[in-house]
Amino acid sequence: MQEVTKLYTDMGWPIMEENGFGKYLVGYFISDTGTLHQLLHIWKFENDLERRDYWKRLYGNESFMEFAKQVRPHILSQDVQLLTGAPWGPNP
Repeated sequence: MQEVTKLYTDMGWPIMEENGFGKYLVGYFISDTGTLHQLLHIWKFENDLERRDYWKRLYGNESFMEFAKQVRPHILSQDVQLLTGAPWGPNP
């Protein structure tokens, strides 16, 4: 997790910020209890088309893909969930 944190801090996040890819980000979180060494990121898109367009543009960015090549060896598994807001409480 230390290397992943360094890669995101020094390379991944600066690339995303420079290119406007942080627009839909709600936040990044690192697990502190339960299963350790997990990186969770939450994104909010208005619809499926917006989501697909975002990831297509991000994966088309050469600088981000250079970062991805470096971070991928540290990823042991990935779980993707598409969520909808509950009808109560805040929806960031």
